[in-house]
Amino acid sequence: MNNPKNSKLGHNKKTFLEKPVEHIDITSFDSRKIIESMDKMSFTSRDTAKASGIFNKMLSDKNCTIFLTLAGSTSAAGCMKIYSDMIKYNMIDVVVATGASIIDMDFFEALGFKHYQGSQFEDDKISARSIAFFAQKKTFFSAGDENAGQRRAW
Repeated sequence: MNNPKNSKLGHNKKTFLEKPVEHIDITSFDSRKIIESMDKMSFTSRDTAKASGIFNKMLSDKNCTIFLTLAGSTSAAGCMKIYSDMIKYNMIDVVVATGASIIDMDFFEALGFKHYQGSQFEDDKISARSIAFFAQKKTFFSAGDENAGQRRAW
């Protein structure tokens, strides 16, 4: 399953679990200057600056209820701390999320597990075989007994 010429490529646990996803800490830096600069750029950069302006207006309007709608994959991709800080600092009023975000992503990390960076160079056929293998074994993480967080078969 591995490429003998390049040990970095291939589907093996050692290379796959090499780079954990790190959650960004929005309290560790001041992003205002770069976002203000984006207003003078084009396309998505300008859209980001415009969205920031809209969000600031929403924050200053005491009658505005702010909803954060998110997909589960964004929390596993490094935004989990952003979401918790937005709640902590009263920047949002309501969170709308999929069950996968709360159960599959957040709960998984609360148990001490991590998400890892993938690679666009992985062979889809190998990945599909790996998924089929684990599905056949019916492997999952159990949190309901003294072996919480251990990989178990059902």
